[in-house]
Amino acid sequence: MNSYDVIVIGAGHNGLVCAAYLLKAGYSVALLEKRSIPGGAATTEELMPNKAPGFQFNRCAIDHEFIHLGPVVEELELKKYGLDYLFCDPAVFCPNPDGRYFLAHKSLDKTCAEIAQFNRRDAEKYREFINFWQRLTQAITPIFNAPPQAIVDILGNYDLNSITNLLSILGGPHETLDLIRTMLSSPKNILDEYFDSEFVKAPLARLGSEFGAPPSQKTISVGGMMMSMRHKPGMARPRGGTGALTEALVRLVKEKGGTILTEQSVERILMDEGRAVGVQVQGHQEYRAKLGVISNIDARRVFLQMIDLGDLDHESRKLHTRLDRRIVNNNETILRIDCALSEAPRFEAYQHRDDYLIGSVLIADSVRQVEIAHNDPEVGKIPDEDPSLYAVVPTMRDPSMAPNGKHTLWIEFFAPYQIAGTSDGLAGTGWTDDLKNTVADRVIDKLADYAPNLKSSIIARNVESPAELGERLGAYKGNYYHIDMTLDQMVFFRPLPEIANYTTPIDGLYLTGAGTHPGGAISGMPGRNCARTFLNAQQPLLHRLEELGKSLTPRW
Repeated sequence: MNSYDVIVIGAGHNGLVCAAYLLKAGYSVALLEKRSIPGGAATTEELMPNKAPGFQFNRCAIDHEFIHLGPVVEELELKKYGLDYLFCDPAVFCPNPDGRYFLAHKSLDKTCAEIAQFNRRDAEKYREFINFWQRLTQAITPIFNAPPQAIVDILGNYDLNSITNLLSILGGPHETLDLIRTMLSSPKNILDEYFDSEFVKAPLARLGSEFGAPPSQKTISVGGMMMSMRHKPGMARPRGGTGALTEALVRLVKEKGGTILTEQSVERILMDEGRAVGVQVQGHQEYRAKLGVISNIDARRVFLQMIDLGDLDHESRKLHTRLDRRIVNNNETILRIDCALSEAPRFEAYQHRDDYLIGSVLIADSVRQVEIAHNDPEVGKIPDEDPSLYAVVPTMRDPSMAPNGKHTLWIEFFAPYQIAGTSDGLAGTGWTDDLKNTVADRVIDKLADYAPNLKSSIIARNVESPAELGERLGAYKGNYYHIDMTLDQMVFFRPLPEIANYTTPIDGLYLTGAGTHPGGAISGMPGRNCARTFLNAQQPLLHRLEELGKSLTPRW
């Protein structure tokens, strides 16, 4: 029987980060990953070795902003293990049907100058908009980097800079109330307040909706920070793809004596007198945990699928029911398209410059188009009549990901997990190979309207339906964030108030990953915060003394 201090279910980037901190603290750790490679949503793979050898593709996550708001890279010394971030400048390009375009540089001044050539007032308001979200982001970053109910840890993260920004945001009573009103508002409301032009509002609405909801939805106005972070601290990608982050973490974990076991699909959490004491994987192999089991997968699957109801006490049974009934997930996920290209797309009608392709390319013709792109999936409809999409040509910034002179294309298209009115296809979702390729054709057509050379440049392509994405990642209903990122399910509400601090009613069972605070995206924060929670439980006095007096080093 294999025995470790801690078993981590899932070797996604948060599971690896959590394991790294525990290994550095002297605990033995084993990570169990159901796929043949670690990384979860943070992998880079040669996806089409027969049709497109040498082309490397990011299988899910691609643009990294949140990780630069925390200390994970520095504290774990990931550069020493091969991680090299390449910052993207420009960060966003979005052509508009009226001939104008939105081009965001890392420099706020340069971005305002780009906007001013089309609308001088919107350029001035853009500076005001970004300044507000940057101050807010700096003010709340200390909350991201601590367990959400650990007041001492949160206060310890505040330094003079973040306190100054917090006070500037709060202001007087009226300003504080207006800030609360802003947080309860929608991206669309905020954008209409600031801007006149569709060519500015549409791409900001598209980025603001990356949390997985329509821009008209209340409580996700905080999506405004998605654009501001591309100015500060900036948007970056690891050299070699997102998988390079995973590879650096794997090197660190192995150097510290950690064990990573792939093709180990956990089916059951083992219990003994109300305590989690290990796991059983497919094939009935058992792994024992002396001190704790940490799940990097969502809480709903943990409690509803991996724990026998008879092993739960009264409080845990109540949690079982609440996770089943209380967690909110809309029907939206993504259809992914990866293409190997003989040449990069060219936006000739927009005075094409190669630097348009350094960052993200957004096809967001109007706020209405973005609204439909998110509303249709909720009711099981595929919004492909006039697609809005998010595209990246990673090889413009990192040529190492394709053969010399060639390029890769990554496309994210919002789509329903369950198609209305059908139970055909994979897992009864309605998604078949024919359907996913038909939808992909329409998405490619839309992008080709702006970059006419695209279709003739495609060497090979791979399309992954929402059902396939969910199956590969083990994501409930294809939700790569585990649960929706609306305000009612964030911070001390994520995933539910009683388990928001990475702990559960089951002794020895902890939670991390995208379904915990501060949420999805590449940040490592849930992994780091969970590790701190575990260490506080094991050595409360010693660890608190070590943490005392620490404050988060300003990231910007």
